[in-house]
Amino acid sequence: MLLAQISDLHITAPGTLAYGRVDTAAFLARAIDALNAFDPRPDAVLVTGDLVDAGGIDEYRHLRTLLDTLAIPWHVIVGNHDDRANLRAVFADRPELAGHDGFVQYAFDVGEVRVIALDTLDPGSGAGRLCAARLAWLEAQLDACRDRPVVIGMHHPPIACGIGFMDDIRLAPDDTRALDALVRRHANVERIVCGHVHRAIGVRFGGTLVWCAPSTAHQVALQLKPDGPDAFVMEPPAFGLHLWRADLGLVTHCLSVDQGGGPQLFQRRSRA
Repeated sequence: MLLAQISDLHITAPGTLAYGRVDTAAFLARAIDALNAFDPRPDAVLVTGDLVDAGGIDEYRHLRTLLDTLAIPWHVIVGNHDDRANLRAVFADRPELAGHDGFVQYAFDVGEVRVIALDTLDPGSGAGRLCAARLAWLEAQLDACRDRPVVIGMHHPPIACGIGFMDDIRLAPDDTRALDALVRRHANVERIVCGHVHRAIGVRFGGTLVWCAPSTAHQVALQLKPDGPDAFVMEPPAFGLHLWRADLGLVTHCLSVDQGGGPQLFQRRSRA
């Protein structure tokens, strides 16, 4: 099983740029080309939130035209830049987005792996929430698949990463503690995969691993001090590839969209 993860697309309305300078749609198109060309082709693509930049209906229409060029089944999760109603209006043919109790939450299978998509959106806030209703739904999903490997997808990471302004808007601390306790009761959770921080980050949590994906466009500047400025950098766009094999478990790779002209074969050394 090969699950690709792209994140933090921040698609804007056609003809506009994020922050006045980042052509997020062009970056996403390049990532989609890379995914379509990858061999072996992933079985599915999980998009871990901030699908668009401001939640606008025109942004979702633009996003839809881009995602429809993926030659791979895809599934989306909402982030803090998203709007549930506008997402559902444009993606009305996707029944899984109808959600539960108003939240965009659902589960699907990729080979042997069960993927559970969580909604951490708290409208009006950059930070994330997992209220009692969402946690209860997750617990029911986990209880129903104790004999299978599970990947939980969510936008906001339930961990601090050391980047001060991003840690200020992570998953709420009380919700993080509740999630930690819940996941610890389910040893078959192989990974919690997130977005939000626009960087590749791995941390232990809840007896498993949290992995945050970089953005398909701009990355958050690596400011490892509490008073670091809110800033982004144009480091190379990248995405995650989560490989599951019974003999390996779940292995996560991070792949740059631009392969720099590769792959190039290593030259064999002469034995003379």
